[in-house]
Amino acid sequence: MKYDLITQEHQLIKGIIKPKAKVLDLGCGSGDLLYELIKEKAIKGQGIEINEHEIYKCIAKGLNVFHGDIDSGLSEYPDKSFDYVILSQSLQQVKKPDGVLKEALRVGKKIIVSFPNFCHINSRGSLFFKGRTPITPSLPFRWYDSPNIHFLSISDFIDYCKIREYKIEKALYINKKGKIAFLPNLFAETGIFLLSR
Repeated sequence: MKYDLITQEHQLIKGIIKPKAKVLDLGCGSGDLLYELIKEKAIKGQGIEINEHEIYKCIAKGLNVFHGDIDSGLSEYPDKSFDYVILSQSLQQVKKPDGVLKEALRVGKKIIVSFPNFCHINSRGSLFFKGRTPITPSLPFRWYDSPNIHFLSISDFIDYCKIREYKIEKALYINKKGKIAFLPNLFAETGIFLLSR
């Protein structure tokens, strides 16, 4: 049975977040995850999004979302002002991921990061056999219209966390068939991590 990757990802993130938590969603897009968390977990949620059209969709859902560029920092928020900060499918799209993660860990007690695994077996096969930039369910864009500017793998992110001494409290891996336990850097299309300092 095939599962939608975004639906799976949202279900797993909702499973991590405790009810009534204070949550900041960075790069919240149209606000679907934030809306689900408010409705199902009674969280106190806020989002930041750079795309005006996506902000209109958030407002239509009744969400508290600010127009902003998360690359410029989160100076308006005090330390540990949120229980969770979410970066769902946005880390690979920011210009300065290191700075964004530092700020997220400053303002949040814990952060949840999810991203497409650029070293999934289908991506590797496309590069090797076709000599072309991969287009997969988790990477559905052509090279010229992709919002992704950083291409990382699950192994890259784990190494990064070790270097920065960020604690990985939980790691979940999925593909279109469900959760992955074996060789996630090869078989998972998306990685989801719960981090703290």
